[in-house]
Amino acid sequence: MAQKPNLELWPIGNCQVSGLIDDTGALVWGCVPRVDGDPVFSALLNGEQRDAGIWRFELEGQNKSSQAYIRNTPILVTTLEAEDGSALEVLDFCPRYERSGRMYRPVSYARIVRPISGHPRIKVVLKPTKNYGAGLAETTNGTNHIRYLAGGTALRLSTDAPVGYIMEGRTFRIESDTHFFLGPDEPFVGNLRETVRSMEQATRKYWQKWVRMLAIPLEWQEEVIRCAITLKLCQHEETGAIVAALTTSIPEAAHSERNWDYRYCWIRDSYYTIQALNRLGALDVMEKYLGYLRNIVDGARGGQIQPLYSVMGESELDETTASYMAGYRGMGPVRRGNAAYKQIQHDCYGQIVLPSAQGFFDQRLLRPADDTDFASLEEVGEMAWNMHDQPDAGLWEFRTREEVHTYSAVMSWAACDRLSNVAEHLGKTDRAQLWRERADRIAATIEEKAWKQTGDTGHYGASFESDYLDASLLQMVELRFLSPENERFQQTFAAVEEHLRRGDHMLRYAAEDDFGAPETAFNVCTFWLIEALHLAGRSDEARTLFETMLSHTTQSGLLSEDLDYETGELWGNFPQTYSLVGVINCAGLLSKPWSEVR
Repeated sequence: MAQKPNLELWPIGNCQVSGLIDDTGALVWGCVPRVDGDPVFSALLNGEQRDAGIWRFELEGQNKSSQAYIRNTPILVTTLEAEDGSALEVLDFCPRYERSGRMYRPVSYARIVRPISGHPRIKVVLKPTKNYGAGLAETTNGTNHIRYLAGGTALRLSTDAPVGYIMEGRTFRIESDTHFFLGPDEPFVGNLRETVRSMEQATRKYWQKWVRMLAIPLEWQEEVIRCAITLKLCQHEETGAIVAALTTSIPEAAHSERNWDYRYCWIRDSYYTIQALNRLGALDVMEKYLGYLRNIVDGARGGQIQPLYSVMGESELDETTASYMAGYRGMGPVRRGNAAYKQIQHDCYGQIVLPSAQGFFDQRLLRPADDTDFASLEEVGEMAWNMHDQPDAGLWEFRTREEVHTYSAVMSWAACDRLSNVAEHLGKTDRAQLWRERADRIAATIEEKAWKQTGDTGHYGASFESDYLDASLLQMVELRFLSPENERFQQTFAAVEEHLRRGDHMLRYAAEDDFGAPETAFNVCTFWLIEALHLAGRSDEARTLFETMLSHTTQSGLLSEDLDYETGELWGNFPQTYSLVGVINCAGLLSKPWSEVR
């Protein structure tokens, strides 16, 4: 009987396609031809019926499994062991390396099965689905390949395993390394065995060289490296877009129906991802993303920026449900698209300006920003200025109410503040003064309308209209709106901690929303709490809390969006970029300096 789905998942990918391998070595989630495409591997969301949308190797008599990535890569090795002592390894990767002067990152999954002891016998179960679980892909075969027609996408499995055994679901003995390459529907060029092995070696070399260029902290190196690799896997390199997660519709809590499609590029989430990777020196991700932002700004033509877009920059992401898929553990609905694209979220203007501003100062960039870029960025700034005191859905994307959210106003202030800095750098004195005056006026408005005084104390409210709290208020220091020593920030931090902290974890807010009261902690908010504790001089407590959060990571070293603060179980889409950003930022903040080992 198939096990109950869980989030013990291991991402593989090449910045074109990605896949999630479960703790038995089965490929249970993967979309083609890109991350927001049709999930041809959909078993993760098929409830208890997991024999569709899956690719697994069933070892006869299996009773054990173990997994690990090859060091500093997203290449996964799964070891399967049987009761009679037979064992094999499954090596999983998506090819990625430079070839013919460009990055080779095909729509493909490569798997190598290696016998390591005894006489292992396996059955290959490869059953892609089509049209969001509407049915199994149609198949045809040749001497050394099987063709799968999955909706509008045709895939071809090239293999040196017996094709007849795979087609008929027969068990057979593995006596030597056996290779599987599922990719474009075209003849595999070259010797399969030699080529797939060469692909693996080149992919391994690429990732280990990429990691070698990172500026990592002294402590928690393995955790930071794994998060950095995974964040890079969340970038669709063709356009530079960065998705919030690789999955859709993993519920934020059991039976909550808080099931959202996160396979899109949120301007907000991407800002935090770029910020974290910049701290590690991963400039390549930022350069690609800045190109994506320039296209988004050009398309808006001075108008409203949406909170999210597709990885191809598509603006309309109509939200529908995939009726043929039961959902994670049967907890539907499974959503395709996200209606949040229609929302008004004014913080996105700041989240475009802040990463773009670096382009004017960073001499490492192949394409430094220029006066034309500044003119385009000023159009974004105009929107931030015009909308800083207007109601929106806020960063938590409330679907049935709008207020003037403090976080959005602070982001508008940050947009004007950074534009002033850029203008001064470019020698545009008049523009620098204009944007500084606007930043000052927004700051005064925030101080007047967001501060809620009660007797001798008070705190900033989550919105101008109400005095409830949310965890985003802790970002006022990170955005440089306030200093950690500021009395108002200290009072706000105390209030946020009192009302939103649940033991070792933090809620994003406690007030009821469109779906009732939140039932799980929001992982990135716990990392914001850790940062605030450190800045408040409570560093020992911050380190303890950080270690606690790391203890909740999956075996792959990653986190999803949410966590049950009573049971410790992970919920929400996976892997969640917000959460991985939190690991990187807190590790850098809390680590001992490298000078201590020199």
